[in-house]
Amino acid sequence: MSCRGFLAACFLSTCLLLAPEVVAEPSPIDGWAHDALSGDPSRRLAGIEALAASGDRGAVAPLVQLLRWVPEESAVLDALERLTGADAGTGWADWMLWQQAHPEFPAYSGYDGFLADLLASIDPAFRRFIVPGVRHEIRLEEIAWGGVRVDGIPALDRPEMIAAEAATFLDPLELIFGVEIGGDARAYPLRIANWHELINDTVGGVPVSLAYCTLCGAGILYDGRAPGRDRPFVFGTSGLLYRSNKLMYDRETSTLWSQFTGRPAIGPLVGSGIELKMLPLVTARWESWRAAHPETKVMSLRTGYTRDYEPDAAYGAYFNSSDLMFPALVTDRRLQRKDLVFGLRTAGAAKAWPLARFAGGAVVNDRVGPVEVVLLGDAEGRSVRAYESSGRRFETAGGGRLRDAAGGIWRVEEEGLAGSDGSRLPRLPGHLAYWFAWSGYFEAAELDIPTPDPIRKYRSESGSP
Repeated sequence: MSCRGFLAACFLSTCLLLAPEVVAEPSPIDGWAHDALSGDPSRRLAGIEALAASGDRGAVAPLVQLLRWVPEESAVLDALERLTGADAGTGWADWMLWQQAHPEFPAYSGYDGFLADLLASIDPAFRRFIVPGVRHEIRLEEIAWGGVRVDGIPALDRPEMIAAEAATFLDPLELIFGVEIGGDARAYPLRIANWHELINDTVGGVPVSLAYCTLCGAGILYDGRAPGRDRPFVFGTSGLLYRSNKLMYDRETSTLWSQFTGRPAIGPLVGSGIELKMLPLVTARWESWRAAHPETKVMSLRTGYTRDYEPDAAYGAYFNSSDLMFPALVTDRRLQRKDLVFGLRTAGAAKAWPLARFAGGAVVNDRVGPVEVVLLGDAEGRSVRAYESSGRRFETAGGGRLRDAAGGIWRVEEEGLAGSDGSRLPRLPGHLAYWFAWSGYFEAAELDIPTPDPIRKYRSESGSP
């Protein structure tokens, strides 16, 4: 039996148990959608046909979900084509992309209950997040199961940290996430972060969560504190995705959050006005981070979990492929969908620079909305840092220093630029991401495009971000 067939069999056997619990339906569409979840083949076919015959655009969303699970693929495809007049393809991913491009086909009222039952057949713990009447600011019909149960990718809480000289397992050229807050410098090797994707820690007295979406190549550091709340947020992995982006959850309220925006997406905190503060984080080669931070601490291999922590053991094939693992619509084709960019957001504006822009250790003077910035990069080491420039224009002065147009020398530090006259310019919290993810969230954002050749040279197929 194929993997898909095995999953479908497990799914349908669970739906046999769920079906008798469906007593009242908010609409005929919901009743037919639940019939299509039945373990009885004749009932499934009748439900699919009823959805097709309804002529209701709201029936498209459950049919797209069913295409991933039920064996009656041809019947579901026929129903989708009758309802939409489109021939989007023959697979679930094709129709998810079509659905993303057609918001004029919203799910029927009551779809949240259908989705809750469907996901609960995979893992009952999904009912923590998706329930009838749940508040949401993203389309529920675009939620996809990511292939793991709740916490199937376990977060690391306050991981063991060791001295730099004890981290003998690290190769000088391998990548780490680097953080420094209040003089507390820490390195989180990607070989470990690839397996866990969320690291809840305290750095320099600040509770933080390093949220890493391996699928979209984005590691983002969030401050766990929020105004009006006594306790910091601590996050876990839900196992659910939105447009191939990780949906994490906070352990206190079970709200689902967008890893990419730091906003509540589904659940009790939607509409609360809470948005996580992003903090500076850098991807860097271990040798360069250690040279700049000889007292750095390093996340230990002793995580409490048995994993193959060799480089690229997790997601290596994905990082070295141009393909996506889950459907995400890409309408902006100025870059390839898995080209790496460095993205920066300021109040009311956003801009991205292809990683290739920083070949050879370039210094880039630019502007994001009203904010003038300077970016220091190393494409080969996947490192980019951004700082406010306050109108100054900089060039490299060597030795980890910059020179402004007036001849002033500035020392490059993690938390800011330090001028020889005592002036300081603050660091800005940008991050790397695959182009498909950045452009999907910031369609109107500016893009700085270098020549095509270096873009190809540093495309993400050459290795993990």
